Amino acid sequence: MSASKARLRRSWSMALLAASVVAVVSSAGCHKVLFPQKEPRSQFENYDNMRQKYVPMETPDVYGKPQPALRQRLQTS
Repeated sequence: MSASKARLRRSWSMALLAASVVAVVSSAGCHKVLFPQKEPRSQFENYDNMRQKYVPMETPDVYGKPQPALRQRLQTS
């Protein structure tokens, strides 16, 4: 392989590497949150809020970490 072909191959590989880095950085950029905290998750949550029967989505456990509030949400009234 001649020196010019090696140089050409190296420049193409560098260009490909730079393009892939740009693609990864641009795809991992800022984006809008899918489910904002203040918006209701479903029509049922809206219904409960309107009738003052809101049950929180999470409750803190013994150590203070948030856990899904399954007992409260599945409890029949």
